Amino acid sequence: GLVPGLLNLGNTCFMNSLLQGLSSCPSFIRWLEEFTAQYRTEQEKPREHQYLSVTLLQLLRALSCQEVTEDDVLDASCLLEVLRMNRWQISSFEEQDAHELFHVLTSSLEDERDRQPRVTHLFDVHSLEQPEITQKQISCRTRGSLPPVSNHWKSQHPFHGRLTSNMVCKHCEHQSPVRFDTFDSLSLSIPAAVWGRPMTLDHCLHHFISSESVKDVVCDNCTKIQAEGILNGQSIENQRTTFVKQLKLGKLPQCLCIHLQRLSWSNQGTPLKRHEHVQFNEFLVMDIYKYRVPGPKSSQEQLSQKNSEETTPGTKDGRAGKPSDAEQPAGTKPLFMNGASSSSSSSSFLMSPGTFPLAAFPECRAPLYLYRLMAVVVHHGDMHSGHFVTFRRAPGARSSQWLWISDESVRRASLHEVLAASAYLLFYERVHGRAQPQSPAQD
Repeated sequence: GLVPGLLNLGNTCFMNSLLQGLSSCPSFIRWLEEFTAQYRTEQEKPREHQYLSVTLLQLLRALSCQEVTEDDVLDASCLLEVLRMNRWQISSFEEQDAHELFHVLTSSLEDERDRQPRVTHLFDVHSLEQPEITQKQISCRTRGSLPPVSNHWKSQHPFHGRLTSNMVCKHCEHQSPVRFDTFDSLSLSIPAAVWGRPMTLDHCLHHFISSESVKDVVCDNCTKIQAEGILNGQSIENQRTTFVKQLKLGKLPQCLCIHLQRLSWSNQGTPLKRHEHVQFNEFLVMDIYKYRVPGPKSSQEQLSQKNSEETTPGTKDGRAGKPSDAEQPAGTKPLFMNGASSSSSSSSFLMSPGTFPLAAFPECRAPLYLYRLMAVVVHHGDMHSGHFVTFRRAPGARSSQWLWISDESVRRASLHEVLAASAYLLFYERVHGRAQPQSPAQD
């Protein structure tokens, strides 16, 4: 029931811990298998070792016991070599950061994907788009090779998500066009602790999407309104007002990496590490943080909103009684919370290993964006030196067995031990509960 460990090549625990975490995400391994299928032709085999995706897949398959290996400890130096071929200067003798390496891997995979041919000759588009014609039966009218028509959304790695940035004028309430930005991981700051109240993952997520005021912004709508009240021919100055800005998640990924920022700075400007424990659960509900396109609400949505208002009292713009997603609910008793549960029955249900908590929800309130914890990367030490270890699930679709891994050392662990860890990176994978949107672009 154990998995191979990884040899420490000299301060490479940052890489070993990250690889163990990634190998516990089946969706990421499946994506790598589909992505590397393009390299399995005869002419590409001699060059396979140059591709990060191929090297990474071989390591993750071995660490997830999908490839038979007689070694109890594996050597991941091949990954450092292929990253250096991609112009990344990573020393195996200097302490590095696991989160930074995660971004190196995802950005390098995106670069590798972008190097693939995406242009198809117009003569061949029609034959490629015929679903009844198999790939082997397609004949090429042009003399060049015939690359398949790739779906840009489908080729994105499973950690790829999108953030929305929403700006609303406080004076005229005009909303600017929503802006989208991509993310590979959610980097959450830990808000100031309140005495007597435990810090939870929900606190960090609410703090991440909390609204902020942006002053002295030109409002085109206020300028237009001002111009309508002035005689034609007169020039007016651009009206500058205060906008309210809020982040939300426009597209949630299949695999969610959460980075808890434990770096802080003293008054003297020296770096400090925050050691406080952030409570998290085996299951994570992300519905409240998902951006919804404004539109007419159905009766079901209005009922759902009414229920959320009853269970989530708060304040917004100084007015009591109006709920706000951006504020952390205080003293509430929701059915499900990320990091702390208000009732003992709900808590015991969440702790039951290997059980998806969909049965705990009425059908109208079952979460659409439900995630299951797959791995936790922990950093022991301070900002100048330390050691990375990983808690991860043992291989298996419904596995409830957890493992603690420190380089080549591997042992069994309990879920209670995992949830008590001071997490640095959290790896979640989405559980499909209710019916999902069909188009990845709209998800």
